[in-house]
Amino acid sequence: MRKRRKIVNGARYHVTARANRGEFIFNSKRIKELFLKTVKRARKKYKFSITTFCIMSNHVHFIIQPMKNHSLSRIAQWILATFAINFNIIFHLKGHVWYDRFHSWVINNFREFLQTFIYITDNPVKAGITKNPTDYKYNGIIQLKKGFYDILDPPHMALKLAGLGVEPLLLTN
Repeated sequence: MRKRRKIVNGARYHVTARANRGEFIFNSKRIKELFLKTVKRARKKYKFSITTFCIMSNHVHFIIQPMKNHSLSRIAQWILATFAINFNIIFHLKGHVWYDRFHSWVINNFREFLQTFIYITDNPVKAGITKNPTDYKYNGIIQLKKGFYDILDPPHMALKLAGLGVEPLLLTN
């Protein structure tokens, strides 16, 4: 029996989804853009905010907050299923795109929020893709830096006070 998902009304969540068999499904700009387009469509269908995201080669990360009367599970399932259907159509495939159900962790306080934000933002640096997270196009920090709010919400005041989302920062040591 699988573990029940922890749901807290009004909470922000760190959400991840991994590609089936660890495949590098996000190895092209076209597929990353397809995923972002799917998220934009979801924002028209459901009420939620995204603070940051990062699309890596075989997984994605988000900080997401469903609004009142909207379900985290329904939002994430719609995004992942819609993307998977389109991915399979493009490549003439059948079957699973995602390894298993998405994973989510409640972000309980501001400290956890900042740690999660930095962890997600630093993913391309840790993977050796770039030296600075603001150089990676499929990372929320670059969209915050440029003021693009079609996927993300404008930066939370706490991020502005911490200097995140206002000016480029090197978040790694």
